[in-house]
Amino acid sequence: MPDLTNQAQMLIETLGLIRHPEGGWYREVYRSRESLGVTSLPQRFDSPHNFATSIYYLLESGDLSAFHRIKSDETWHFYLGSPVNLYILQEDSTLQKVILGDNPGAGHVFQHTVPFGLWFGAEVSVPGSFALMGCTVSPGFGFSDLEFAEFSDLQGKYSRYATLIRRLTRN
Repeated sequence: MPDLTNQAQMLIETLGLIRHPEGGWYREVYRSRESLGVTSLPQRFDSPHNFATSIYYLLESGDLSAFHRIKSDETWHFYLGSPVNLYILQEDSTLQKVILGDNPGAGHVFQHTVPFGLWFGAEVSVPGSFALMGCTVSPGFGFSDLEFAEFSDLQGKYSRYATLIRRLTRN
């Protein structure tokens, strides 16, 4: 069996990934040259945004993509490694769990889009492993659009998922 820690480290170095504030490792690989002005965007945006952006995103077991939300739709693409549990808190107080992976027969999907404004987080499902993914955001991602959840923000509306929320929030 290959040494997954070494493989993850090799990918981090080869792809030039850096730590992401939400957890994991990333590098922006695309930002459209064209942008939309504020008057062309929905009211939730307060500055111009590129049409689209994309990143490589690597997540290791024991790390997490903390619950967060952004102002744009975000499509997650699975490339390689272990399956990833993507958790999306729905507006009706339910939880959607999507498994990103390479085995459609086991219910995995190769990509999934999280609609703007929903809280979501992720973790690798297999201990001692990692997953390499990509994320595409449109309108393009800006760190000013990123909001992290605190346990207290979510515990009331999503109380039945308190254990998961505690695990995927940083405070």
